[in-house]
This record gives sequence, structure tokens and C-alpha cells, in this order.
Amino acid sequence: MYSRAETTKIRKEFWTTFGQYMKPVPSASGYRVSWQNYKTGVRDIYFRMKAERDFASIGIEIAHHDEELQQLYFEQFLEFKKLLENELKESWEWKMHDPDEFGNKISRIQKVRPNLNVMDKNDWPDIISFLKPRIIALDAFWANIKPGFEDL
Repeated sequence: MYSRAETTKIRKEFWTTFGQYMKPVPSASGYRVSWQNYKTGVRDIYFRMKAERDFASIGIEIAHHDEELQQLYFEQFLEFKKLLENELKESWEWKMHDPDEFGNKISRIQKVRPNLNVMDKNDWPDIISFLKPRIIALDAFWANIKPGFEDL
């Protein structure tokens, strides 16, 4: 069992390592980007990467407090589903109005890889190998479709 301070330290160390690993990778538009803190530039749309004790995940979260607008964003993403899957070379799980860990309704498009533990440094290469190609693909996808969301 890890103390809260140890857990925080190990997680911070992982994300620092991930950031250093990704630092030389430019965005699809050619700019430097903070991959571990990716900013979509559109309010209420986030690219989230998680590395937990029993899984790693990456996804798009739509967190607009107005459920109708959240649904509109989600449906907009649905229109680009084939483009997203072509960029990712896989299909992801789609959930509308799914409660997050705080009970807020959000909509998610995500991929989860179970049985990875961020607390085990031996799993770090697998977590990084899972996250890296997917965040790069999300960035390439976003570079193409972002203008469609800026007008909403």
C-alpha cells in the first residue's frame, strides 16, 4: 500500500517521464505541444489520458454543463466517427451523458486498456506505448475537425 504522498510522487514522475518522452514529437500542425496537458482550444472539450492502478485510458471528454449542448457536441463527433476511427486505426467506446468520478454528466469517446498499473514502473513502457500513438492520432484528427467545433 502506498501513502498518498508516495502515490502523488509516482504519478507525477510518470507524467513527467511521459512528457519528456513526447517532447520531441511535434503536433500535426507542426507546433510544440504539452502532450500530457493537451489543450483542444475549444471550451468544454478535453483530451484526457489516465494512468491508474488497474488501467490506462485515453479519450475525448465533452463536459458542457448544458446537457443539450453536450449532446450536440457528441452528435457532431458522431458525424466524424469514421474519420476518427481511420486516424486511430481502431474503434473506441462512445458514451453520452455518462457520470464522471464526481457524479457530473459528461460524454466520452474513449479507449481503455485494463491491467496496467501506473504504480508499477515495469508497466510504464506499456502505458506509454498505449497512450503515445493515440494522442498523436487524436491531435491529427483534431487538426482536421476543430474548425467545425469552433463555430458551435
